[in-house]
Amino acid sequence: MMQKEFSWALDIQKEISTKLITDDTFDKIEKICGMDISYKNETAYCSGVITNTAFDIVATINIKSKVEYPYISGLFFLRESGPLLKTLALLKDENDFDVLLIDGHGVLHPRKCGLASYIGYSIDKPTIGVAKGLLCGSVKRDHFVEYDETILGYEFKKRGKRPTYISTGHKISLEKSIQIVEKLTKDGERLPEPLKIADLNSKNHFNFV
Repeated sequence: MMQKEFSWALDIQKEISTKLITDDTFDKIEKICGMDISYKNETAYCSGVITNTAFDIVATINIKSKVEYPYISGLFFLRESGPLLKTLALLKDENDFDVLLIDGHGVLHPRKCGLASYIGYSIDKPTIGVAKGLLCGSVKRDHFVEYDETILGYEFKKRGKRPTYISTGHKISLEKSIQIVEKLTKDGERLPEPLKIADLNSKNHFNFV
């Protein structure tokens, strides 16, 4: 019922899905941005963290804002895109980055346009979805995730950790997305380092403006 009320949002996803680029559009990666949001009451706490490939923190922006939309399965972009884009605008002013990691799905989505794809398309940057749960599809024996008879994602798991689900957001291939997430995830950790720091920041609620 909730999705019917927001049918216009479904149309946005369907339109963007036809414009997404799933090939690599860059030569090298030097700076990576990770972004995550946590919630308390009606406030969204969004953290954006840029690191280099050695995991040194280059920039951090923490922004709190009012929640505008309820949580709707499959329409996560409505709830999170506002705080994310607001934070990204400030990050890009200070330090640009080469690739963006978003806590959410990319093309591994019923309409092939999750939060990571929406944000990546909006800012026209290489973006990877790193989600903590599976929204659609089935995991094959080789850990690739198939939906609608198409490989759209990959189940990534470090020893002893719960899996995450990697998918292309925009302007990057699935193969390269997997390589980047694997390289940025330290032994014993579940999330790639920039996204892990952003996740911790968003939950701490400290130094938010």
